Amino acid sequence: MDKNIPRYNVQLYIYDLSRGMARSLSPIMLGKQLGGIWHTAIVAYGDEFFFGGEGISSCSPGGTMLGPPDTVVELGETEVTEEIFMDYLSSLGETTYRGDRYRLFEHNCNTFTNEVAQFLTGRTIPSYITDLPSEVLSTPFGQILRPILDSIHIAPPGGNVINGGRNI
Repeated sequence: MDKNIPRYNVQLYIYDLSRGMARSLSPIMLGKQLGGIWHTAIVAYGDEFFFGGEGISSCSPGGTMLGPPDTVVELGETEVTEEIFMDYLSSLGETTYRGDRYRLFEHNCNTFTNEVAQFLTGRTIPSYITDLPSEVLSTPFGQILRPILDSIHIAPPGGNVINGGRNI
């Protein structure tokens, strides 16, 4: 690697949307232990980037209503410049990650951060996060709740939408 090429740190911010309740209630409701209900974001270039019902958004790290993350995972470094990254996000925001494409179980914040992490570092996010939807849906209670949960669009307040999100 060329030592003159700038490198940028990339982190994964992990939030438990249940604030610990999933750990307590999941054995009763689902018959299996869940560590949390995970929302994730990528932190790079001094900002936090995430996907929700409004599309791709950004804020200062820890700047949503969720506050500071429960866990920070160092994903590594990238040589991708901020300009190239923002062009990449704009493209995703106009296609794959428009707000109207958000689906709680199949196409969510964790799907987004997994894809962006791979783009920037070649690494994926932890499987306990990406496997959570299938774990919930594999239970009878998860199947009962699915129609209700499918209508939920999570968009943590406090971010600035990078793309209009709902353009068609």
